[in-house]
Amino acid sequence: MKRKILLLNGPNINMLGTREREVYGSSTLKDVEELVVQTAEGKGFAVECYQSNDEGKLIDRIHAAFQKLEGIVFNPAAYSHTSIAIHDAIKSVHLPVVEVHISNIFARENFRHESITARACIGQITGMGVYGYKLATLALINKIEREEDAID
Repeated sequence: MKRKILLLNGPNINMLGTREREVYGSSTLKDVEELVVQTAEGKGFAVECYQSNDEGKLIDRIHAAFQKLEGIVFNPAAYSHTSIAIHDAIKSVHLPVVEVHISNIFARENFRHESITARACIGQITGMGVYGYKLATLALINKIEREEDAID
């Protein structure tokens, strides 16, 4: 059985391709999911994809990953700046999580400069466009494989 990771996307990511194209580009959520699946499958991993605009549903999905999946690539979108609850959910599952943002959050409005959720993650990739998802997937898989090597 293939090892599995979760691709988790937060609010408004379902609107990629039409929303603020000057910031987020023309790729759609389906394009993002295909990129992550292709990247992960090339490394022997399967991917579960999930997107929600609801904070509670994102938390439920993080909890559902506990002891079932190996890690999470997560774009919490606007919740990254506001959600202590998502931060706590990430911490509670003891899984490696890589946070990804399409835009450079540090080059945008001041309120986007701080990510509460990133503090619970092993790393953050920001400002690389949709390609950041590929980088986040590779970083997550690298972390998982390094931990496996340390156990052997």
